[in-house]
Amino acid sequence: MPRPNKTGGVGSNAYEGLLERFDRLYIKRDLDSLSDKNRAAAREVVTEEVCPACGGARLNAAALASRIDGLGIADYGRLEVTDLIEVLAAIDDPMAETIAGAAIARLRRIEEVGLGYLSLDRETSSLSGGEAQRLKVVRHLGSSLTGMTYIFDEPSVGMHPRDVGRLNNLLIQLRDKGNTVLVVEHSPDVIAIADQVVDMGPGAGSHGGQVEFQGSVEKLRASGTLTGERLRRVQPVKERTRTPTGWLTVADVRLHNLKNVTARFPTGVLTAITGVAGSGKSTLVSGAFLAAHPEAIAVSQAAIHASRRSSPATYIGIMDPMRQLFAREHGVKPGLFSFNSEGACAECGGAGVIFTDLAYMDPITTVCQTCHGRRFRPEVLHYTVRGASIADVLDMTAEQALDFWDGHADNKIRKPLRSLNEVGLGYLTLGRSLSSLSGGERQRIKLADHLYRSGGVFVLDEPTTGLHMADVDTLIAQLDRLVDAGNTVIVIEHDLDVVKRADWVIDLGPDGGKHGGEIVFTGTPAALLADERSITADYLRRSLTDAA
Repeated sequence: MPRPNKTGGVGSNAYEGLLERFDRLYIKRDLDSLSDKNRAAAREVVTEEVCPACGGARLNAAALASRIDGLGIADYGRLEVTDLIEVLAAIDDPMAETIAGAAIARLRRIEEVGLGYLSLDRETSSLSGGEAQRLKVVRHLGSSLTGMTYIFDEPSVGMHPRDVGRLNNLLIQLRDKGNTVLVVEHSPDVIAIADQVVDMGPGAGSHGGQVEFQGSVEKLRASGTLTGERLRRVQPVKERTRTPTGWLTVADVRLHNLKNVTARFPTGVLTAITGVAGSGKSTLVSGAFLAAHPEAIAVSQAAIHASRRSSPATYIGIMDPMRQLFAREHGVKPGLFSFNSEGACAECGGAGVIFTDLAYMDPITTVCQTCHGRRFRPEVLHYTVRGASIADVLDMTAEQALDFWDGHADNKIRKPLRSLNEVGLGYLTLGRSLSSLSGGERQRIKLADHLYRSGGVFVLDEPTTGLHMADVDTLIAQLDRLVDAGNTVIVIEHDLDVVKRADWVIDLGPDGGKHGGEIVFTGTPAALLADERSITADYLRRSLTDAA
């Protein structure tokens, strides 16, 4: 197809065709590799189904035809790790025994960290953060390298207390092989095995950044730091629980490993869903309950679907009221105080940074040299309220902004800021990019958006992720507040302090994978203590007698 170029010359490009182009860009690519916008657009017109030729095994006919004891490679991949170990151990062919033995050694490490319920053909994108972390630890354990430094960021995330013990054994093995292991962690059980603890604080954000303590766990426990105080404390089990106002039921659930389960969720109370990894908690709640009760609000840790310019200020809805306040104060248009329109820096377009695409590497980001990251045109910053420009306000933390606007703004600004502080996010700067938030922060900022509602059903998946023990107390206070306002709150949780302070517990198990999928216990936390079958009950009893 002839096409004139910028110099007036005429070039010739082959026309690919709409269908061929779409096939190349979307059909033949993994949709998960696309941007959020393109993935959403593609899913509107694309249907995904299992390949009829290979049955989802992704192998050709010759590979699938090869068998050992009647099982093909796809059959081996579908087996749970625990079952696969047994199958490989039964191989007695002299040529295959050595290979099978090496595979068994690696598989046993996976089993030792509580992931024996996984199958090898499971997509890694479906793994939880905790499962992915443990697999990484297992991989490094098989290495012969020594003198390495390993850094783990909250490896106990998503783990039942029993599985935390297994993780600890792996970390100790890594250390004993002559390596240095650094762990960023809030779990008292992981802290307890450390040879040296560095405790940061005293608070979060601008109130932190100092080394409060460095030394042994014993000395930390005796120290006056917030962490030391929480390690000494033993949280009792709630004795006086709320009375349910009704029940929400899911019946005869046979999803994934759930075995014809019927569960009743009480309304008007705080319910904790517990159980070891792979026991079926997420399947019961996220799969069955939310499908049966679509009116429930799932407050997840998933990424917030917004542009990279979105911030806490835009998410909690205070950006427009603040722009209007600045505009009224100076008799100008509100758009002047938007970095997406009139007020945007001409150089970076209001992004505050310059994105440079590199041919063979990831794009690089540099601070805009014109606005120095402040996003606005220079003349916009001359307009101030109480001595602060709109850029100054966006540089404030939620805590600072609440003080700044106290008595000088209406509830459209103060109420959302108060919610942000009440969920423990007072340290976030209002102009920070939402994409930089952790999963726990994303979940709490979503929770802040619902704090003043009533009559709803809220479902949270591991809301204590990334929280210090003191922050867990703050979170529980907000969950209690939601319930006291007439809401129903259901949390999938491993943190025993949350379980102790719930009104109702549904414990799944007794183990993970095919050995789970049953409701082991339903009732109050106090009644759970007496249950002999529940693994959660065992660790709950231990927590009442042992500090970290």
